[in-house]
Order: sequence, then structure tokens, then C-alpha cells
Amino acid sequence: MTAEELKKLALDYHAGERPGKISVNSTKPCSAADELSLAYTPGVAQPCLAIKEDGQNVWKYTTRGNMVAVVSDGTAVLGLGNIGPEAGLPVMEGKAVLFKHFADIDAVPLCLGKVFNENGKTDAEKLIRAVECLEPTFGGINLEDIASPACFTVERELKKRMNIPVFHDDQHGTAIISLAAILNGLKVIGKKIEDCRFVVNGAGAAGLACSRFYLTGGAKLENMILCDINGVLHTGRSDLSEEQKLFAKDTPMRTLAEAMKGADIFLGFSAPNCVTADMVKSMNRDAIVFAMANPTPEIFPDVALAAGAALAGTGRSDYPNQINNVLGFPGVFRGALDVRAKDINEEMKLAASEALAELVSMEIPEKVKEQLKKAYPADAAKGMFDGAAGIRLDMVIPKPFDPRVVPHVARKVAEAAIRTGVAQLTIDDFDAYEAEVAARLEKR
Repeated sequence: MTAEELKKLALDYHAGERPGKISVNSTKPCSAADELSLAYTPGVAQPCLAIKEDGQNVWKYTTRGNMVAVVSDGTAVLGLGNIGPEAGLPVMEGKAVLFKHFADIDAVPLCLGKVFNENGKTDAEKLIRAVECLEPTFGGINLEDIASPACFTVERELKKRMNIPVFHDDQHGTAIISLAAILNGLKVIGKKIEDCRFVVNGAGAAGLACSRFYLTGGAKLENMILCDINGVLHTGRSDLSEEQKLFAKDTPMRTLAEAMKGADIFLGFSAPNCVTADMVKSMNRDAIVFAMANPTPEIFPDVALAAGAALAGTGRSDYPNQINNVLGFPGVFRGALDVRAKDINEEMKLAASEALAELVSMEIPEKVKEQLKKAYPADAAKGMFDGAAGIRLDMVIPKPFDPRVVPHVARKVAEAAIRTGVAQLTIDDFDAYEAEVAARLEKR
């Protein structure tokens, strides 16, 4: 498909008879006078009064417990940059579609304007004040496409000020999925994460958050080199943000090419085609290369593999090992909402990674195999879903359309929320809960 053909198809898809991708549907009947009197006046006064008497009744009588706000100011839209809130709205609508399709969570896109300073960048305090006012309506907040460094302040302060989960998916979604892929890849290769030397290219929101999360997963800070557009983050630089300073090294290395020599794992959150085959050849044996710039990665998987990498992945769906955020946020929020968590903490995120890693080794039921073969005919033709389950270098993470993903991630996230004391509800039988989520999603 040519670029022009894709452009036409995408614009036609978003226009159509009804512009956009989402709508609001009633969950209760309202087709007769008595139903109208229950949906609105006078009947609606009764749940209002019940909530006024006991605020916890809001979860019983409204949609709040299954409602997430997808909030953005459009300052860092994937692959497009600072395009503003109006231009970012199609992305946020798309995120709402994914919430509903994959996790049966109702999501409302909220693209906020007038939250900028005089140079057009995010004014963190303005955005924080706007978002914290949303708490009475939503069960969770998904922050999206907010530029760094403001995004770090926005998420950190909102987590302090709000009693519902606040999750910046650009930071944590890719971190959860990529760590799962790393953990499984290292099992096949036979290396330990604490022994591996990491090189991360891209020191913005995603690169920094992922690097911090790899430390949670067992990586060592002394084994991690980060690079940005100006090269290696080193202690001699005066242009580093507070978040970047954590990773600054006292090192003579200055370029990405120098940093990659002898590295075990490369992760890209940066720019297209900035990694060469020679750079991959200079890495340690059995190297892992996850080049996640979209739509054009830092290096294409086939080039990386030909240069000697043992394992490669991208954010694209047309190559194996797709590092796709849709593997993470639907299940994370499903689990968090179902136990009415006040936060999404590190333990819950790590549980999501471990859940994704586990799934790859679990036997695939025949019914699931048929669904996977239908969703991924090219992979099915290669026999990817046949034979015994297990981690392979061309499948270290599950596929997004594997129906087991959200129920299993939700289960592990809910378990972690209860274990760490941020849940307000409990679950007595997690096997039953996982089965209930699976049945719910099958019906949608």
C-alpha cells in the first residue's frame, strides 16, 4: 500500500457517515414514559440523594467505576510532535476505542487547551489543576501524549492529589511490555538481566520511564547508558533535566555508536534509521534489539538480525515481537478498576509485565488458536501457533488479539493492588475473577 493510498483510507475511515470513531450509548432502556421518569426527572433524584447520603454509592449508581478519562494537551503526539489538542483528538478517540474493545472500559477523550505557557509548551500546573477537577466523574485517568519534562511533574502531582489511578501510558505502557519481552528473551538466550549492559536511545518520557522500570525489573543502574539527540548522557553535560541526571555517567563515551559497543540490549525510543548494521555487529553476542520508533524504527528487525542480533522487535504489527501498548493499558486499568485501586504503583506494573511474560509459556487452547489464526493469518501460515507453547525468539510476548491477555493481566494487577494495600475492594477467588473477565470480554 502506498503512502497516498493509506492516507485516503485513513481519512475516509475517520470521516464516513458519522465523523470520528466513538459515540455514547445508553445502558438502560428509555423508550417509554415510565422509563424516561426513571432515567431523568423525577426518578433520578433517588440515586442523587443516595450518593449525597453516602458518597460510596456513586460506584453503585453511576458509570464512574468503569469510566476512564483519556487526557492530552497534544504536545507530544506519537510521530507527529506538538500538534495541539484539536489535532490530537483522533488519537485520543482511538485510545477510547481500544479501551472499549479490549477491556470493556468506557473511555472519554479529553483534549485540553489553554494549558500552555507563552512558548506553546505545557504549563504543568495549569494542566494539573484542570485534570484534578475531573475526579468525581472518573474511575481512572490515562494521560497521553504530553511532552516531557512537564509530563513527569503532571503525573507525579496528580498521583498525590487524586484518589484514583493516574497512568501516563507513554511512560509506563511501553515499559511494561518491553520488560516482559526482555525477561522472556533473556530466558531463551541464557543471560541474566542484572548482568546485561543496556543502551537506551531516546531520553524523553518513554526512554526515561522504561529505563527506571528496567531497574525495578532487576537491571543495574551502572550497566545502563542513555543517549539523546546530543549523544550520551554524561556527567559533563549541563543541559540535562533532573530525570536525566539519574542516568548520567562519568564516561568518555559520547556517541550512540560508542555506547553500543559490547552492549547486550538496545532499546530505541528515538528516531528512524539512526542505528546501523555495524552498530549491531559491535554489540555483545546474542544481543537484543528493540527498535521502537514509529512508524519507521531505528533499525528494521531483518537488518538487525542479519547483523548478528539474536532477538529483534519493533512497535510495528508487520514484524514479530510487536511492542504494542495495547498489550498493557487495557488489562492494567481493568484490574485497577475492578478492585477500585487508588493508584497504579510499581508492583502493579511489574505484575503486568510478569503476566505478559507468563502467557507466552502457557498452552494455547484450541479456541484461542482459532482466534489467533483468524487475526494473524500470515503468522498462522508460518505455523506460529502450532505445536507446544513456549518462548521462541520470534514470539517473546503475546499477540494483542490473544483474548487471554487482558484477563490475565487484570488478574495479576488486581492481586498486586490488594497485596500492596491500594485496593478498596477485595477478590476471594482470582481464578474465578480471571474467568469472569474473559467471559465479559467474549460477550462484548
